[in-house]
Amino acid sequence: MTAQPKTYDVRTHGCQMNVHDSERLSGLLETAGYVDRASLPPQERGEVADVVVFNTCAVRENADNKLYGNLGTLRPLKQRNPDLQIAVGGCMAQKDRDTIVEKAPWVDVVFGTHNIGSLPALLDRARHNDEAQVEILESLETFPSTLPTRRDSAYAGWTSISVGCNNTCTFCIVPALRGKEKDRRPGEILAEVEALVAQGVVEVTLLGQNVNSYGVEFGDRLAFGKLLRACGEIDGLERVRFTSPHPAAFTDDVIDAMAETPNVMPSLHMPLQSGSDRVLKAMRRSYRSERFLGIIDRVRDRIPDAAITTDIIVGFPGETEADFEETLRVVRESRFSSAFTFQYSIRPGTPAATMPDQIPKAVVQERYERLIAVQEEISWAGNRAQEGRELEVLVATGEGRKDTETARMSGRARDNRLVHFSLPEGLPESERPRPGDMVTVGVTYGAPHHLVADSALEGGAFTVRRTKGGDAWAALQDKGAEGSVAKPQVSLGMPRIGAPEPVEASGPACGA
Repeated sequence: MTAQPKTYDVRTHGCQMNVHDSERLSGLLETAGYVDRASLPPQERGEVADVVVFNTCAVRENADNKLYGNLGTLRPLKQRNPDLQIAVGGCMAQKDRDTIVEKAPWVDVVFGTHNIGSLPALLDRARHNDEAQVEILESLETFPSTLPTRRDSAYAGWTSISVGCNNTCTFCIVPALRGKEKDRRPGEILAEVEALVAQGVVEVTLLGQNVNSYGVEFGDRLAFGKLLRACGEIDGLERVRFTSPHPAAFTDDVIDAMAETPNVMPSLHMPLQSGSDRVLKAMRRSYRSERFLGIIDRVRDRIPDAAITTDIIVGFPGETEADFEETLRVVRESRFSSAFTFQYSIRPGTPAATMPDQIPKAVVQERYERLIAVQEEISWAGNRAQEGRELEVLVATGEGRKDTETARMSGRARDNRLVHFSLPEGLPESERPRPGDMVTVGVTYGAPHHLVADSALEGGAFTVRRTKGGDAWAALQDKGAEGSVAKPQVSLGMPRIGAPEPVEASGPACGA
């Protein structure tokens, strides 16, 4: 009787870098013979996967509470089934390496941000030795893109262009957990993008802690703009996005590349953090509000339809009411299409954690609510201005929570706005757009956080353009079991391009 393969479940918290790292972890586990639990029919999944991996974040508030709460729910399952293996990786593991097993002794493996490739071996070692394995490296073991990948989407993909960060923002622990910036060579990145397109991917997002500082390691400050233009030369690549840039390193050549490269989308995420120059200095953000607003103005001058989003922290230590009013001023002038807003909370290990004048929670909450009210008004006005426009939308899977009850589908416009759209009545199943296809729809209503496009119900704009991305999605559905989650097959890691680095001899070989 053939033994059933062991199943895995990777649970991701945090940023897009973590999402992409989780795709690598899935690829490693698949290569080692494990099977994605979600790929099995529901009746075959069992109570829990044989291996559960938490890819953690240390930036979000209460990240540790969330981790230990999740680990606590698995404890009774581990007690009933000692063969269940639990692994904790990511930024929280890198930070709290010495305490995770102490607080949760039923955890089998703890690994860091620099050695995700070690996971299968650590699982085997923990099983063989019957004790927890903790392995945290202080520097990058291998660039993640050399590892196998199990992508979540058939039609959209992430590509890391760099890892790590050279900035020293006082509120951020990422540089300590991810290390100094390491850049990939342009040829390696483009080869990976071309490989994704060959598999049916029509949209690629370039990832880096500070994508526009790309090139610092090999001395080319214009490298990121050149990379965007090179992506424009890749046949079949319909959409290029990137996240996240840093205002201090954002140069006009990047704006020109965005404006002049048709497949680079008119959307930009530009983290503000604060509109107060005094607070920005305390944060060690090496730009000031006027420089930030100047970037916004130049982007809108070259790309009038660009949708610009941002990150803002409220209640940084020492922030006065006048400082907060400066943030509101910059927000009003910037007219962000949306903003990710955060209440400052202490992150142990960061300089800001020990700064004087920590702001009382009640004051932070009141300012936060005022900021939300201002940004909601701006976002809604921006979305209402889209009413009557025809937009090209890349159809997505699972973007709209109410799609089933409203009989709508969802996707992203070129500027990354979320669009819920209706289909013409009586449209045959064979003519329905598939995830990965493009539709052109007319916007009938702009809500604060999304657009509604019901033009098809009124005989208005509605066209479908089949794409290779839609073909790739459909091919997966044909292969997947009923009730399972279909994902692309594992892609092998991208080999390094160019001559191999010299290897220093370490002595005679065995038996010499």
